[in-house]
Amino acid sequence: MNWKAIILGGLAYYATAFVVSMAGGVFIHEGVLDAAYQATETFWRPELVQDPPDMATLMPMWITTGILTSFIFAGIYMVFRGALSGPAWQRGLKFGVAMWLWGACLMAAWSGVFNLPSKIWIWWGIDAAIYTIIGSIVLGIVVQKLAPAD
Repeated sequence: MNWKAIILGGLAYYATAFVVSMAGGVFIHEGVLDAAYQATETFWRPELVQDPPDMATLMPMWITTGILTSFIFAGIYMVFRGALSGPAWQRGLKFGVAMWLWGACLMAAWSGVFNLPSKIWIWWGIDAAIYTIIGSIVLGIVVQKLAPAD
């Protein structure tokens, strides 16, 4: 296992996905889903239902879990990238689509447990597709530079 590629690739994935998700967050979470979130207020952490929301309090948890899961994500990529064909960006793209599909399957299953409107699940899926796929393309490129595929 190439730990340098996992750590730096994971950080590249995280930074890219974070920036992309923040850009989309204004449109999706503060726009399209705002009314749905207000209608389901009991599902959300107290910090998020304040006016204004206290996102700064949650940011340390979000950053920590985001970075740790990005390292796991990069480690999984390192295991499976040999099964993916094409240049680095294309391997990352294929991996991102596969990981997004897995996440979408989990969201579909969770939607049968958590009583949230379909609109929330659909837009979360769209949001996840965008940041997961773009972040994975960057992951593929960075990992290729650090640990060239055979």
